[in-house]
Amino acid sequence: MPGSHGSLTKAGKVKQQTPKIERTGVNSRKKKTPRMRFRFLYIQRIEKGKYGGQKESLGAKRASYKR
Repeated sequence: MPGSHGSLTKAGKVKQQTPKIERTGVNSRKKKTPRMRFRFLYIQRIEKGKYGGQKESLGAKRASYKR
């Protein structure tokens, strides 16, 4: 068996050569991790009883039935 597929001195060569591009527009803010996003949704929906979307949405209708 041969040793390796390329030398370790070339590792990371392409990534170092690519230019760093700043985030713009929609991608300018980093997304929350899924854990934090779902925690935020739980607080909004369960604890505060607020549902996104329009008043005729299914979530809002379900919330009105529980009251």
